[in-house]
Amino acid sequence: MSLTVAVQMDPIAHINIAGDSTFALMLAAQARGHRLFHYTAEDLNYADGRVWAKADPVTVQRVVGDHYSFGDPVSLDLGDEADVILMRQDPPFDLGYITATHLLERIAHKTLVVNDPASVRNAPEKVFVLDYPQFMPPTLVTRSLDEARAFLAKHKEIVVKPLHGNGGKAIFKVGSDGANLSALIEVFNTMWREPHMVQAFLPDVAKGDKRIVLVDGEVAGAINRLPGEGEIRSNLAVGGSAVATELTAKEREICAVLGPELKRRGLLFVGIDVIGGEWLTEINVTSPTGIVAIEKFDGTDVAGLIWDAIERKVAARA
Repeated sequence: MSLTVAVQMDPIAHINIAGDSTFALMLAAQARGHRLFHYTAEDLNYADGRVWAKADPVTVQRVVGDHYSFGDPVSLDLGDEADVILMRQDPPFDLGYITATHLLERIAHKTLVVNDPASVRNAPEKVFVLDYPQFMPPTLVTRSLDEARAFLAKHKEIVVKPLHGNGGKAIFKVGSDGANLSALIEVFNTMWREPHMVQAFLPDVAKGDKRIVLVDGEVAGAINRLPGEGEIRSNLAVGGSAVATELTAKEREICAVLGPELKRRGLLFVGIDVIGGEWLTEINVTSPTGIVAIEKFDGTDVAGLIWDAIERKVAARA
């Protein structure tokens, strides 16, 4: 099966090929004989029921500084000329991102979009997780300083983070004395119109924040991400380090509960974050990462598993 694959992503020139999951997916697709096109969300167009993008045919190789080559750009009809669209641009989950999901939703009955655009729009990482409070640490969603103070008084130490943030950016720990909490809420309220997420601080974050990847609802692999020196954040993008890991019984329970719903929603490639072997903090569906590190530590070809699932779905549609 040779597929035409359109990859909606950030500019490929600026990615870090050593750990980028989208690049790994592109390499795996190319190795299977699939034809790749690259475009950004800003290149999307709509008229008369058609959605198209100015896209570049692209070939990729794992060579730093020479990792891609473009052919002549084309106007690619994403409904009639593409078999698969990988929606892989990074958040922020803003109106630009949401608009892209609306446009792609209009052709999702003809072209397989991974992940399903309507489901992505309805499941931002820190909101979707609220469907599973039985697995979450104590959590408050608010813009209110008074509510944040009351939450701090109850839980002694908290973290405050943007509701639609990503990559470990703008995550702050506040101690029991509440120093700077009022200033922090003031800054957050100025920066963002939506509420913010406040959670009880989990000391077990020092032992790592596990990224578990699920492919079509099934566990494909995991890594444990350890915080850097003097950090509470373990995201690899902010200096965390990855180590090999295995799942706890509680983590397997979480995956068993989430898996069927992810599959039902068409969320084929998902990365969940679990702290301390039991606390679910995020369900990443917009542009999950981690597959390169998983392959490095346990040899699992997660990119291959993703393409196996995609090819099965395309064949079933045909």
